[in-house]
Amino acid sequence: MKPYQEINISHREQEIIHLLAYEHSTKEIANKLYISYDTVKSHRRNIMRKLGAKNLAGVIRLAFQLEILN
Repeated sequence: MKPYQEINISHREQEIIHLLAYEHSTKEIANKLYISYDTVKSHRRNIMRKLGAKNLAGVIRLAFQLEILN
């Protein structure tokens, strides 16, 4: 995993991580944030790449470790 300082998670990506942690689907997130479904998919892909996670469970675990979620 990259050191915390090297991981640059945007505010929008943090919002999406938070909504994913509360079991919102990609479609629900798109509707809630007034963005397209494809934009949410792109954010999810970028989040996983930035965190080096293989799946959503890894994203959530790392988000807690990095204190993106509390």
